[in-house]
Amino acid sequence: MSDLWSLRILVTVAEHGSFSGAADALVLTQPAVSRQIAGLEREVGVRLFRRVPRGVAPTPAGTVAVDLARGVLARVDAFEATMRGYAGLDGGQLRLAGTPSANTSLLPDAIRRFGDAHPGVTVSLRQIDPFGVLDAVRHGDVDLALVTEWQLVEDPWQARVAPDFPGLDPDDIAGLDLVPVLDEQMLLALPADHTQAAAETVSLADLRDETWVDGAPPDCLGPLHRLTRAIGAPPRVGFTCDDWTGKQALVAGGAGVMVVPTLAASAMRAGIVLRPTTPQLEQRRLFVAVPERPYRTPQADAMADLLVAAGSAWPASEATPVT
Repeated sequence: MSDLWSLRILVTVAEHGSFSGAADALVLTQPAVSRQIAGLEREVGVRLFRRVPRGVAPTPAGTVAVDLARGVLARVDAFEATMRGYAGLDGGQLRLAGTPSANTSLLPDAIRRFGDAHPGVTVSLRQIDPFGVLDAVRHGDVDLALVTEWQLVEDPWQARVAPDFPGLDPDDIAGLDLVPVLDEQMLLALPADHTQAAAETVSLADLRDETWVDGAPPDCLGPLHRLTRAIGAPPRVGFTCDDWTGKQALVAGGAGVMVVPTLAASAMRAGIVLRPTTPQLEQRRLFVAVPERPYRTPQADAMADLLVAAGSAWPASEATPVT
């Protein structure tokens, strides 16, 4: 089987029109180049070059061989360049999965900053089932994912994931690192004309008879047993809508109230006010999930660092109630 070095010598001889010119270009001796071409000709069973007054020229078979060899070498060069890109930050790709609330501001801002710093990397955002996202990172479907603690336990309404992850099956995070980004405060979203809309802080006990709008995890009402305890009765869920736009329309239209993470506070439509509550709705921890080293790419490493820095610097104004 022809080796890449022989193919490179074949192309170089054709480009320079002589064994001596190829030898100079490749820093070889002329006899070494002649032996490589002779060996290649024996291997393929046909003459590839013929003598001409000032060197050599490809035979008809040699012309085809040189064209094919150029194609092979171009693919090999592209392979090596692509792998170098993955090994560094000059190229390669970064495939992300977010959460609806993080996708409103935190992640887009991180993507912009990453693109400014590493313009050669292709960044894409994937939609992954919220309870299959860890498997997606583990199996290489995405390189990095933002996950909330409500996605990390069998029953997201019964356990809080502390920094050492009690209540979480170790097999669920095998091969992964979970890096805390920030703790989100949860706010209450009310129609602008609600009787409690003017209050600085809303007592959850006053919402015992209220209709609630729920959504798909992770951006939903959260641990219902805690909300039940705070209200003094199970929340009456009248509407379930997986779409942020639909949930907001229901609240703005006066159909009910809902819970909103502070990351999504800046994305609320008109006709909705956000208020803190008494007692305070439970915070929710946001994590970056990445493969353990050495399977983590430099691109994922750089984005994880950027997200952690963004989380630590998340402006206090983002948690301020919005009118």
